[in-house]
Amino acid sequence: MFSLGTETFSLPLEEKLKYEQGDSGRSFGYKKIGGNAVDASGLSDASEFMNIAKDDVLAFPRVVHRDYPSTVTAAMASVVRPFVCKSLEVNNTFLRVFNHQLGLPETSLEGLHARDQQSCSEARLIKAPPIPGKALADRPIIGAHSDFGSLTFLHNILGGLQVILPGETEWKYVKPIPGHAICNIGDSLSVFSGGILKSAVHQVVPPPGEQGEHERWSLVFFTRPNNTQVLHALVEDSPTIAESVKQYPVEKFNTGSTAIEWFYRRIKYQRLNNRVGPESWAASRGTEHDPDAK
Repeated sequence: MFSLGTETFSLPLEEKLKYEQGDSGRSFGYKKIGGNAVDASGLSDASEFMNIAKDDVLAFPRVVHRDYPSTVTAAMASVVRPFVCKSLEVNNTFLRVFNHQLGLPETSLEGLHARDQQSCSEARLIKAPPIPGKALADRPIIGAHSDFGSLTFLHNILGGLQVILPGETEWKYVKPIPGHAICNIGDSLSVFSGGILKSAVHQVVPPPGEQGEHERWSLVFFTRPNNTQVLHALVEDSPTIAESVKQYPVEKFNTGSTAIEWFYRRIKYQRLNNRVGPESWAASRGTEHDPDAK
């Protein structure tokens, strides 16, 4: 998958822009450097993405959502599909563990993330250019956020990922460890669990020290709920979740939003082409500014 990233991002910009994700809120496809805001001021991001939909991968060669560059299409069966299938297998293992610990009926969480249902789940290839020195050390490559879906698995080689730990206010680096992936819980799983599971608030900054002299490559798989699933606490299925929800205002876990509506809103309003002012950034937020989510 990292080699596929090298091939894909080496394509001419005009070729990559044929597969641009656009400004409607859809994520699948290409995002150029500087396409997104990283904060309320409208500061632009410093990484390029190629997002490949889980649904397109599993249905290939049939197209569900969109087409992709020739490099991706050529590797779909031999490289991308095995990565997506293994990612789903690992994530479902986590969902089964959480399902048991939350006291939910068997396979409840897996059913909300069904392999054969359309969702915004996707694989993402990420490249950021070298940012040596300290002049831009405080400029985020990717702004502070909680993930939009349920589970995120991140494979990265260089440092730069930072997280705010529960009860703290200072950013801490997450050191890459060979042979390991980093797992984040996202907003959807936080809502489903009635606040028992917390969304990890994180950002990406230029890699520290000599690492900043190198390109920064990352590979991610995002597991997100079925598109039509309404995001709300699963209080009717779990006494444990019902008890947790009692600690919070009654409206806290009644988002009134389907998974796809939640996702499209967050994607759409961080796009700089859709920016009106700070209110655009606010419209793109999830649980980042909720103290109970950290």
